[in-house]
Amino acid sequence: MAKSLSSTSSNGSHLSARYLAFVVLRDIDKGAFADVALERNIRNFALEPADRRLATELIYGTVRRQRTLDALIDQLGKRTADQQPADLRRILHLGFYQLRYLDHVPNHAVVDTTVQLAKHQRLGKLSGVVNGMLRQYIRLQGNDGDPLQLPADETQALGILHSYPDWIIQAWQQLVPAADVASLCEWFNQVPKTDLRVNRLRTTVDQVVTALSDRGLTVTSHAGIPDGVRIVGATGNVRQLPGYDDGWWMVQDSSAQLVSYLVDPQPGETVIDACAAPGGKTAHLAEMMGDTGRVLGCDRTSSRLNKIRQNAKRLQLTSIETVMGDSRNHPDFEGIADRVLLDVPCSGLGTLHRHADARWRQTPKSIIGLTTLQRELLEAAVAWVKPGGVLVYSTCTLHPDENQNLIQAFLAHHPDWQIQPPAADSPVAPFTTAEGWATVWPHQQDMDGFFMVKLRRKPATA
Repeated sequence: MAKSLSSTSSNGSHLSARYLAFVVLRDIDKGAFADVALERNIRNFALEPADRRLATELIYGTVRRQRTLDALIDQLGKRTADQQPADLRRILHLGFYQLRYLDHVPNHAVVDTTVQLAKHQRLGKLSGVVNGMLRQYIRLQGNDGDPLQLPADETQALGILHSYPDWIIQAWQQLVPAADVASLCEWFNQVPKTDLRVNRLRTTVDQVVTALSDRGLTVTSHAGIPDGVRIVGATGNVRQLPGYDDGWWMVQDSSAQLVSYLVDPQPGETVIDACAAPGGKTAHLAEMMGDTGRVLGCDRTSSRLNKIRQNAKRLQLTSIETVMGDSRNHPDFEGIADRVLLDVPCSGLGTLHRHADARWRQTPKSIIGLTTLQRELLEAAVAWVKPGGVLVYSTCTLHPDENQNLIQAFLAHHPDWQIQPPAADSPVAPFTTAEGWATVWPHQQDMDGFFMVKLRRKPATA
């Protein structure tokens, strides 16, 4: 269940929050990304902070739980979800989401505001459908049973209960024990946490923890992540937090920080970050090198390269150079790099809590397209590495075709490359498998899902 949201707003203000959520959901159904649609619309609503939080919870929560909510409509309505008018379906989603996953507003208030929203959208007699279906859910819930009926098939049952497409459930069933699949699903339906990476060239972890704690935030250092700090609870605008303007830290999940430790760059080296924007890992590499040597951050668009430059400037890093172009076509990089980081575009199945609509945007077909791109990037980037140098391949996904299967296929055709496990004292070592690659499982380590592997090119023969 989602964490309760406290609010002292009137029903009218509550209705405004729900109307904002309805408008954003309509934009999402037209193809907009959830975060973009929220940012575009929220400025048109004069909401108190508590109601902004309510609207945000309704939007992201409803998008995440879409399949579960559709199943409730199918079971309790005379028409299935895909047969309902689109506006009615969105309003029912909002009502059922509140009844099932939130507990800060009484049931009768949920019914009242949801019916009002239906009337506001001029749905006429369909507002009675809303009233009847929500009250039916409450009655069934009051009988000490879950109104949601699940099929016997385990994959479908997990998909409906936790709201994922079957193909994602099936991918995870290949990788973890059956009991862990449910835990993984539950973890990705949580509100995401905020991790920071401390810039040790400018400050210390203790200084950042103290400064943020003095601001009234609940802050802890992250065990096992040397530069990691976690903020528990809401942060507000991170740009207004202590140390932001001074370049003390950057927002970066702890899992993403592990990638740079696996690269293990050394002062004075030439390191290439092949898919760098917005530059979190690029900056971390430069910090670990004492801001010496060269760190080349690559991307295809000038706007994304600007983000790298902006972050480097704020963090006061001078060793970062930006390079525009497709990383599948950089013959000028051949043989120049001591180390290469290839953090490839991926399906993002390790960050589904941060991107509420990603589970519905990705498909088995899109995975095929991504793996093709990933193989092409890997084939190009290995040519940049000097003999004896290393390449770290990483993703923020938990799909075997983008991770283990792709690396095994690469090694089968490249005998001059081999996996190099991290050193025993590396922060990555606890996540490393017998095969030599590292996987971060969110439900076990409470961090974004990540896959990473260090590949070493055999030294040149005499």
